[in-house]
Amino acid sequence: MLPLVNVGRKHLDEYATIVSHGLMDEVRRLAEPLAGLKVLHVSATAFGGGVAEINYTLVPLMADAGLEVEWRIIRGAEEFFEVTKAIHNGLQGDPRSLTEAEVETYRRYNAQNAADLDPDAYDIVIVHDPQPAALIESFPNRRAKWIWRGHIDFSTPNPDVFDALLPSIRKYDAAVFHRREYVPNADLPLVAIWPPAIDPLMPKNMALAAEDASYIVDQFGIDVERPLITQVSRFDPWKDPLGVIDAYRLVTKRFPEVQLALVGSMAHDDPEGWDRTVEHAAGDPDIYILSNLNNVGAVEVNAFQVTSAAVLQKSIREGFGLTVTEALWKVRPTVGGRVGGIVAQIVDGETGWLVDSVEQCADAVIEILRDPEAARVRARIGKEHVRRHFLTPRLLRDWLVLFTMLTGGDTGGSEIVTA
Repeated sequence: MLPLVNVGRKHLDEYATIVSHGLMDEVRRLAEPLAGLKVLHVSATAFGGGVAEINYTLVPLMADAGLEVEWRIIRGAEEFFEVTKAIHNGLQGDPRSLTEAEVETYRRYNAQNAADLDPDAYDIVIVHDPQPAALIESFPNRRAKWIWRGHIDFSTPNPDVFDALLPSIRKYDAAVFHRREYVPNADLPLVAIWPPAIDPLMPKNMALAAEDASYIVDQFGIDVERPLITQVSRFDPWKDPLGVIDAYRLVTKRFPEVQLALVGSMAHDDPEGWDRTVEHAAGDPDIYILSNLNNVGAVEVNAFQVTSAAVLQKSIREGFGLTVTEALWKVRPTVGGRVGGIVAQIVDGETGWLVDSVEQCADAVIEILRDPEAARVRARIGKEHVRRHFLTPRLLRDWLVLFTMLTGGDTGGSEIVTA
């Protein structure tokens, strides 16, 4: 069998004081007739990136709702993950197409992983993102309902790369995208559209006192008496860490005391970017480039966000950008690229700042540093926006509605956006 991820336990009741009673009642009503439904999640990795973070909460909450749910990950050698990284970039617009050998490598590893999977043991199989999308090709006579969940920005994909995946995606019973703009103009099955969400009770997002956060950040050599700006992301060109460094350098012309932290997780299927970022920092002692390899975990990320005068997510492509959600939940002034799902979270001038360039990013940070009280007003509005739209119980509710639809049940008036 494919490796099983141990997700621990979570309880829906713990969220009752955070989200509305109406939402919690709806979740319980939808879950009751689905009790015992066997659900499998399949993804490329169990750490690094938004998919893994979501599943560590979503999977145990599905279990607490009465479903029998597992999360398994595929296996692959370096050659496979090099191809899937090229696919990832191509789906977000990189002009490089795949070679025939790369397509063969992708399909071969998917077939090998499929040999370790018994789909008839499940009622629902959820496949996350491009890496395992071709698993379905090995099961023409499947009994379960298969759902493909895309977590990246598909608005302007390289057509050659997308065409390599499209035959597989068309075989699914449903496909889920973050935004309507990501749905390709293609003959797809039932399409659902909903944003991802964060877990407010995870160590990364739970309440952390300012003095505790400062103590943690101080351990990394950062001067907590000076302003800090932070971006939490993979060291991925689409997250534009080099542009963040350039923006920081412009900010230092007005606020020379400012510091920058680039905090990322090094996932095993995403080996690029670190060296390029370190090189661009050029030894600046006030730029801190940190990852899980430096013992930066969930609590440390929380501390960096809480301590920051401004949190950035200067993406040039972005599926959704849950780090924006995290920062707003912590009432931090937040600056994001005007791309992808960031625009669903940041209402420019109301909940944060949207920017299109290095210069605009620097100007937004300078505005925050000049008037921190006005910046906090936006951040407080942003926290309420997150509470209403981007917390995990709402995400669970959406999945339960889709499961009910696919299994022929009655949603009782609960709806999801479809296209």
